[in-house]
Amino acid sequence: MSPTLTRRRTVAAAALSAALLAGLTACGSGDDKPAASGTGSAAPSASAAPQANLTVLAASSLTDVFKTAGAAYEKAHPGTKVTFSFAGSQELAAQVKQGAPADALVTADTKTMDGLKSETGDPRIIAKNRLVIAAGKGNPFKIDELKDLADTKLKVVLAAPEVPVGRYSKQILDAQKVEVKPVSQEPNVRAVLGKVEMGEADAGLVYETDSAKSGDKVVTVEIPDEQNAVASYPAATLKQSKNTAAAAAFVAWLSTPEAQKILQEAGFQQP
Repeated sequence: MSPTLTRRRTVAAAALSAALLAGLTACGSGDDKPAASGTGSAAPSASAAPQANLTVLAASSLTDVFKTAGAAYEKAHPGTKVTFSFAGSQELAAQVKQGAPADALVTADTKTMDGLKSETGDPRIIAKNRLVIAAGKGNPFKIDELKDLADTKLKVVLAAPEVPVGRYSKQILDAQKVEVKPVSQEPNVRAVLGKVEMGEADAGLVYETDSAKSGDKVVTVEIPDEQNAVASYPAATLKQSKNTAAAAAFVAWLSTPEAQKILQEAGFQQP
């Protein structure tokens, strides 16, 4: 091969290499440029978090506060949507056992959660609550303490004994030897409160956080600590979840200062 031909091929190869390099450089510029890798790179922002549509089964007494908490979580985690399904804890447990599509569960007692060990991850207590007497508007019967609920002239409504608040109610009434014959037994605490708010019952036992939301529709009568029961709220991921990492992140977030502030502002006690 002649020296002239060799020189021409060398020049052509160099020109082609330069063109390819220029093209790669152009493709790598602008908004599509990948972030630098390595230990020195910054952690991804919340907006870069994977999107997830989470369904959380939650006790009825968390209805108001979880709407606020859910909005706060979505704001901090763009692309994630949290949908709540509220019901009595025993109803939620039945849904889990039937395979209802959901990602996390929060009950109003540890007993219900403990009965679902094969269906959940490890639970953590995120809040506590206490019982109060919700008396009708203006408290016309002057209810002051638990023993007043034994008055046969009163229409008292309680939650069913298989419901956490119903079980707590029975516990404290039995401990004080107060016999109450309820006019109805409701499936969740919100139903108990609703009966009192509408005047269908003169009094009922509910959580302090629920009664506080009623404003002047009911009168809240405190129950002394030594006569009361403490309700614990455990949260756990569900093994059937298709969003395992996102569900675990939400459950963990419920114990953060931001979430705890929301819960405590709503009247819930620290875990």
